[in-house]
Amino acid sequence: MEEHTVRHKGLRLAGIIVAGALLMTGTAWAAGGTGASRLDAKVIDGEVYVKASSLMKSLGGTGAYDAKTHSYAYTPPQTQSQVPDVIKNVSPSVVGIIGKYTDDRFALEHGTGVIWKSDGWIVTNAHVVKDMSNIVVVTADGKEYQGKRMNIDETSDLALVKINATNLKPAAFAPVPLQLSVGETVIAIGTPVSFSLRNTATTGVLSGMNRSVSSYYKLLQTDAAINPGNSGGPLVNLKGEVIGINSLKFVSDGIESLGFSIPTDTVRYVVNQFFKYGRVMRPSLGVELEESWSAVVGLPTTEPLAVKSVWGAGAKNIGLRQGDQIYSIAGKQVSSIAEVNELLKSYLPGQTVQVLVQTDGDLVTKKLVLSTEQ
Repeated sequence: MEEHTVRHKGLRLAGIIVAGALLMTGTAWAAGGTGASRLDAKVIDGEVYVKASSLMKSLGGTGAYDAKTHSYAYTPPQTQSQVPDVIKNVSPSVVGIIGKYTDDRFALEHGTGVIWKSDGWIVTNAHVVKDMSNIVVVTADGKEYQGKRMNIDETSDLALVKINATNLKPAAFAPVPLQLSVGETVIAIGTPVSFSLRNTATTGVLSGMNRSVSSYYKLLQTDAAINPGNSGGPLVNLKGEVIGINSLKFVSDGIESLGFSIPTDTVRYVVNQFFKYGRVMRPSLGVELEESWSAVVGLPTTEPLAVKSVWGAGAKNIGLRQGDQIYSIAGKQVSSIAEVNELLKSYLPGQTVQVLVQTDGDLVTKKLVLSTEQ
């Protein structure tokens, strides 16, 4: 146990470290806010002690106790003032991509990419480079490189482009599972409208998570401006981590303040498959599924998915047929096709998964060998 003293806004505060918790004592604590919070506290020898975990919950930020130095490191919550530093740190990992879709030398199209590896691997949207020829990649320092489309997956709208470069600065992609909160500040960096506007930054908030908008997998939603040319660029949190790859593929004309981003977990899944197999080895139940009316219109629901048709050998072998209803996969309830697709990221074709199916009025669990997605 060690006693120490800190000062905050002119107030003297005494504290002790006990079992990894910071206990603040004294008669006052200024949190910088206008409201009051009720914190777990104890009175010992006439002093009021507040647990560090309670302070973190009230004030925000993070803290960690170092047993070797008997010290407690507190990191304040993220603030808008961090935005310029984040943009400065992340921009060197963002590139502009320009090329031609037609033979007209003036008909150039462009998009954005994010440096995945320092030796020239760039992740971007599939729709940006699918039909692009004479690909040129321009880094943040203005250097130009010929780009080669290496891998493409239209289902996820992700692709890899390779340039002959070294010592590039890879982006820091957020770890999985993503720790995100709706309302937190996010930054989109890209090349909107004109290639001369590359590395433009816009800010907004994370508007929603787990969205499915005509998409195979779930998406992040943001009100940060995402314009034509932003596709393939990063959506970044205030830690400077890429939490998603922006995709205009999922935005309709005339819609404002409604952008979508492919989450980092899907990006990691697809890119890792690219490097391991050269393509995405995407498994399937081997059936065509239909969502309930509630799921289609976006209402909360626990209704099962209906089997419309059966085409996979594994599904046929266990007797699945039109009209059956699937309640869960690998013990997890599913009510939307996107939920099924998310679950199957953990599997490969040929592997076995348990499905809970209602057939002829009976609920039965069957072991299904996954097919290769058609």
